[in-house]
Amino acid sequence: MSDDIFSGKKIILGITGCIAAYKITFLIRELIKRGAEVKVVMTPSAAEFITPLTLSTLSKHEVIINAFPKSQKDGTDFSTWHIDYAVWADLMIIAPCTVNTAAKIAHGFADNALTTLVSALRCPLLISPAADVDMYENKITQQNIKKLEENGYYILQAEEGELASGLSGRGRFPEIEKIIDAAELILSGYNKDLKTKKILVTAGPTYEDIDPVRFIGNRSSGKMGFEIAKAAFLRGANVTVISGPVKEKIYPEIKLIKIRSAAEMKKAVEMQLKENDILIMSAAVADYMPSTISTKKIKKEDKLTSIKLKETSDILASLEKKDKIVVGFALETDNEIKNASKKLVAKNLDMIVLNSLKDKKSGFEVDTNKITIINKIGKQTRFPLLSKFQAANKILSEIVKIKNQ
Repeated sequence: MSDDIFSGKKIILGITGCIAAYKITFLIRELIKRGAEVKVVMTPSAAEFITPLTLSTLSKHEVIINAFPKSQKDGTDFSTWHIDYAVWADLMIIAPCTVNTAAKIAHGFADNALTTLVSALRCPLLISPAADVDMYENKITQQNIKKLEENGYYILQAEEGELASGLSGRGRFPEIEKIIDAAELILSGYNKDLKTKKILVTAGPTYEDIDPVRFIGNRSSGKMGFEIAKAAFLRGANVTVISGPVKEKIYPEIKLIKIRSAAEMKKAVEMQLKENDILIMSAAVADYMPSTISTKKIKKEDKLTSIKLKETSDILASLEKKDKIVVGFALETDNEIKNASKKLVAKNLDMIVLNSLKDKKSGFEVDTNKITIINKIGKQTRFPLLSKFQAANKILSEIVKIKNQ
């Protein structure tokens, strides 16, 4: 697999005076673990929530708080540090960003070390605002966040949930994993190019019951589908996931519909597709199910030696696809391109994603995948082994090309 996108990257982490600042230690550790170099700049109020020594120890760099030395009596150090940092960085992340700092940046203020640095910044800026619900929902705050996005900054909106005040509502600081995903998205060159689009993603396996305790299933973990959903959300889409039984977690803003069988998935897809523009059918739907399902557990003494099967409904083949972009998946072990191309035509798809099981690190139950994308006119685009998040973005970029045709 190609190197981690964070490897060798230079990241400035800006921290402001919010209770969520204590979580930033985990962000620093994860960024460094993935190969990034991290330097921290914080506002004076942020130092009331987490100590600069902690952040300096973790980042192994000096932490900057003030634009000027406290006193010139001890001498001066001529330095344009803010310019040096601005030129040095590949990405700056402000997390958490208070409503005060958001307002300052939105209106061009440069009255402390952090906002002065932003005014000189050359690299992309990821802002993760957080506040109590009434502060976050304040009309002026929302106008400032909108203005920041209009000015080209990537905004990772706060989530809904329980807040430090005891209230519940929008303003909650996102999980660290989500901030890492957004940073990876930006460093990979992607943006919110799927705004206004509604995307339906299917994921995971289906389980076809034999009796109340046994079923026919497959090894799909749902990782690929969930990574597609996450990437689509971060690129601005409104996302719904229909998933079979999996352990994967999804962002709280993504609608999750849980199903078990192929029949349940078919019904859910038919209902949800009406409200969506794009269907990405990454689920590993069972092709067969037991002809009869026992209502009671089949005992060993019943000597069950065979199970009569019947075909499940072909979801993709039966869908009304008018005015929809529909993407299928094919998992093949032989004659891969030929079989995938056949499925593309037979099911009238806009494109198909071929998963390979020939690479040990590709396919089921792993975090990487090796894919080939075949479009409607037969063009094949092969990709090396990638993380499933990176593979998800390659798939979405091909969909954007179809959308823009």
